[in-house]
Amino acid sequence: MPNGLPMTNSKSIQLSPGAKAYFISDHHFGLTANIPSKVREKKFIIWLDKIKKDAGALFILGDMFDFWYEYKQAVPKGFVRVLGKLAELSDAGLPIYFFVGNHDMWMKDYFTQELNISIFFKPEIFEINNRKFLIGHGDGLGPGDISYKWLKKLFRNPVAQWAYRWLHPDIGLKLAKYLSQKNKLISGEYDHQFQGKEKEWLYLYAKNYLKKHPEINFFVFGHRHLPLQIPLNKQAIYYNTGDWLNHFSYLIFEDKKMTLVQPEKDD
Repeated sequence: MPNGLPMTNSKSIQLSPGAKAYFISDHHFGLTANIPSKVREKKFIIWLDKIKKDAGALFILGDMFDFWYEYKQAVPKGFVRVLGKLAELSDAGLPIYFFVGNHDMWMKDYFTQELNISIFFKPEIFEINNRKFLIGHGDGLGPGDISYKWLKKLFRNPVAQWAYRWLHPDIGLKLAKYLSQKNKLISGEYDHQFQGKEKEWLYLYAKNYLKKHPEINFFVFGHRHLPLQIPLNKQAIYYNTGDWLNHFSYLIFEDKKMTLVQPEKDD
């Protein structure tokens, strides 16, 4: 397996010749959807097996689960096949980076300790093959969505998380799963339709961020459930990975080029 191992104490990656960086998000495993979660899980595992021959880095940009909450001695039931495959790839030397989303923001250190996967709780700048990336899930960024931004601060508050932890896991996990699926305010979701770039919060966020950081070449986010590729200027592009509920889309970065792959559309 080609490796693109990060430099020591750095978010800089130099991919080996022929190696690719993959970006994917918003699987929402556990969610009752048009395509059952178990079917989508198996499809994802097949995809992981497919990319392992040339993957130099894998970026999972959040909401892999429709709900995730870690107690000290308990994690949500299920997803064993997905977790096992990620462990296999990590053990084989593939660097995996996980950016928590609004549905899995309660992650702690389970992925780090058990799977050797790096966890990030906010957008981070990476340099891959001498190209600058700003990478994150995307929830709560840009204008609007004020109510969700307030709730996000509450959910990220250590005192609030400590208090919730006192609920028995059978109660806490069931309640949180119900809220995750039923309460769109908690989900921080907005219309999953493209209504023009000036109404795309993440595009506007990237456009504004670029004013202070003109060195960024690629802004890569999830959350919107829409595969998007929108130029910001001659050197910078905003990308959205889409989702694995309807689009089964992802991004590939090779050499110095990014490609948005939309299998359902291409078929």
